Amino acid sequence: MNSRALVVPFSLLLLAGCVTEQKYDKQVQQTQKAVALEQQYQALNQQLQQEVARDQVQIKQLNDRLVVTFVDEILFASGSAEMNAKGRAVLNKAVPTLVNLTGHWIDVQGYTDNEPIGPALRGRYPSNWELSAARAADVVRYLQSQGVDPSNLVAEGFGQYQPVASNATPEGRAKNRRIDVVLRAK
Repeated sequence: MNSRALVVPFSLLLLAGCVTEQKYDKQVQQTQKAVALEQQYQALNQQLQQEVARDQVQIKQLNDRLVVTFVDEILFASGSAEMNAKGRAVLNKAVPTLVNLTGHWIDVQGYTDNEPIGPALRGRYPSNWELSAARAADVVRYLQSQGVDPSNLVAEGFGQYQPVASNATPEGRAKNRRIDVVLRAK
């Protein structure tokens, strides 16, 4: 057998075990995103540790994103679509991480329970959908005022239509009234 006959099959075996540069670059990118996400998770846990300990804020790291859930009452007074001073103070703790994000969407998602809007707000917000969107927009405006890049911000209102608990109890309704700040790659 000549040496050329051995080189060709051996070369094919070597190539089969190699990763293309494109695939390698993609894996490196995914690893970098995972590391960045873990760093953001750690930073937000540190910045919001008091609120996490009081169960006012929950931080979940999912496959490709972080979800920071703020219990509604920490940001907004009942029947209000404008953030209170306590809510701004809590958000200020997360601002250093959010300001430094590049290449990420920051989705601010508003949710409500299924209770009808009270008379004080009904004229301005005909349904929970509009109220949840207004609260999300208020958080977005505040984050922008604190230096978060507005091209990274998204405000979304889900109203009562994506509950995380039963609306049959006061405790369940309280869990459904929330703001989620979702960090995800663009």
